[in-house]
Amino acid sequence: MSQGEPGVELDTSLGYMLKAAASALHAAMEAVLRPLGMTITHYACLELLAQRPGLSNSELARGAFVTRQSMNVLLQALERQGLVARPAQAPVGRVLPTELTARGRGQLKVASAAVRRVEQDMLANLDTGEQDQMRRLLTACITALTEPPAPAT
Repeated sequence: MSQGEPGVELDTSLGYMLKAAASALHAAMEAVLRPLGMTITHYACLELLAQRPGLSNSELARGAFVTRQSMNVLLQALERQGLVARPAQAPVGRVLPTELTARGRGQLKVASAAVRRVEQDMLANLDTGEQDQMRRLLTACITALTEPPAPAT
């Protein structure tokens, strides 16, 4: 940035505010998950598997926003703890589908309740219409940054 160009006004920058909100949410989630012996990635993995049993390592990594290598290390730990199960050999190709065990479902139930309370606290000052509007606006922002722009006509 050169001397004469204005910088980003942090008090009004939507990107900066979004990052601050994400950071606050992350800290609040860590605070409720840590006493349960979980990380946010651990929780996200279990939640993804509850909603979509049989996901692969790569699919879980994408869903939890971590690398495949990090997810593989986590899955090995979760398997040792008896929270997830994977077949010894891939039924098709090289993909090892992962599923929650009864113990994993139990741990997830407690963690989901804690995370739900955090989200309820975050949204406590917004009515239902404002919450719906926030979802639509955030979806539009995500789409704008992740989908290729439409070709000019």
